[in-house]
Amino acid sequence: METRDSMIQVTDLKKYYKGGAIKALDGVTVDINKGDVIAVIGPSGSGKSTFLRSLNLLEEPTGGSIVFKGIDITRKKYKDKDGKTVKVNIDELRQKMGMVFQHFNLFPHKTILENMTLAPMKVRGMSREEAEKKALELLDRVGLKDRADAYPIQLSGGQKQRVAIVRALAMEPEVMLFDEPTSALDPEMVGEVLDVMKELAHEGMTMVVVTHEMGFAREVGNRLLFMADGKLLEQGDPKELFDHPQHPRLQDFLSKVL
Repeated sequence: METRDSMIQVTDLKKYYKGGAIKALDGVTVDINKGDVIAVIGPSGSGKSTFLRSLNLLEEPTGGSIVFKGIDITRKKYKDKDGKTVKVNIDELRQKMGMVFQHFNLFPHKTILENMTLAPMKVRGMSREEAEKKALELLDRVGLKDRADAYPIQLSGGQKQRVAIVRALAMEPEVMLFDEPTSALDPEMVGEVLDVMKELAHEGMTMVVVTHEMGFAREVGNRLLFMADGKLLEQGDPKELFDHPQHPRLQDFLSKVL
């Protein structure tokens, strides 16, 4: 159901492979509101990453709908407010949804500053001066301004992931999607990345985070989604779900990870 603060409505989302033999997503329905910090948890192979990647159509759903700011992005075309048929612009859509992956996806042959300014200049048409000013402000925010001229190979995993986050922020997205952003990091580097994400959450950034970090899911998220076998089995207040899980699968999952 769309409300005033509603940003993304996902209805009966399906993603099937091999003619339906594998149901990566099997009828997921969820609303994402402005300012939500949604943590998505569940066992491996539960459909968490497929769900996240469907939100900006990196995965093309088999069925169901994703309505982003009033437009069903799963359809190729829609009617605008004047009744004209308009094609869904996927690239424009992805600018509004920043994505941070498990692996940092930085260009190894470009400096950190070049990695940061490439998309704002190419896609948003920013001048180099403007893009570099914004990039340095963002790098400063995560304590990496002094590494602007370094190359990715010269940074630790935690530093690379912090760069990946602010690189996504440089496009001024309306929602940030995180796909297990700490799972490729050494344990001592996890905290520095989670700190950046916590700060974003406190500033009101709408976030959907697929994560194994149960502490983050419990303390920072305002909603928790538990997925298994391609289905959304339980959702609600994180503390409530951690303390009083209702679904047997969630009870079993938490008994193994906590």
